[in-house]
Amino acid sequence: MNRRPHIYVLNPNSSQIVTDGLDRAVQPLRLADGPAISCLRLPQGPAGVQSQTDIDTLIPHLRAQALSVQEDAAAYVVACFSDPGLYTLREAVDVPVLGIAETGVLTALTLGQRFGVLSILQASIPRHLRYFGAMGVTDRLAADLAINMSVSELADKQRTLQGLTEVGRRLRDEHGADVVVLGCAGMASQREALEQALGIAVVEPTQATVAVALGRCLLGW
Repeated sequence: MNRRPHIYVLNPNSSQIVTDGLDRAVQPLRLADGPAISCLRLPQGPAGVQSQTDIDTLIPHLRAQALSVQEDAAAYVVACFSDPGLYTLREAVDVPVLGIAETGVLTALTLGQRFGVLSILQASIPRHLRYFGAMGVTDRLAADLAINMSVSELADKQRTLQGLTEVGRRLRDEHGADVVVLGCAGMASQREALEQALGIAVVEPTQATVAVALGRCLLGW
C-alpha cells in the first residue's frame, strides 16, 4: 500500500528543539486531505548551521537523508536560512525542492516594498548578502542585522524575543523596512509575538516555504 505523500521539512542541524519548533510552526498548514508534513532533523549535522564550513560538511548527509525518504516525498523544504544543499537536492530528486531563504525573501517581496532580515550572528550576514545578490533582490533589501545569539541560545524564548524586537525596531525605524524576515529556522516560534511588537508583517520563512510547497503539490507544479 502506498503511503500518503509527504512534504519533508529537512532541518540540516541536529537540534531536536529547533525541529520541534518547526513542527509547531507548520501545524496550521496540515490539511486533512493534503500531503502530510514531516519535520526531520539531521543527526549528522551541526548543533547549529553557523558557518560555511558547517554548510559544506552537512550537504552529503542532507542528500542521503532526502534520498532515504524519496519514495513518498511530494516536496522537500530545506529549513535553514542559508539554503544548504538546495541545488544538490534539486539535482538529486524530481519533486519540488524549496529553500526557506529564497522562498521567505520572495514572500516578503509580496508583503512590502523593503524587507529587513533578522540574522543570528554578524558572521551570517555576508553569506546572506551574497545570496541576495545572486537572487537579484538587493535593491529591495533595507538591511540585514544580527541579534548576536547562537542557534542554541534561541531556546531562551524571552531573551530571543527581546533581541528580535530591539533589532526589528531598528530595521523598521532606521532602515525603512516595512516587512521583516526571520533569518534563522530556530526563530520559528517568534513570528506572532514579534509581529505584534513591531506592527509590520513578519515572515517566518519555514511557514512561508511550506505554504508554497503545499500549493505546488496541490496544483501539480
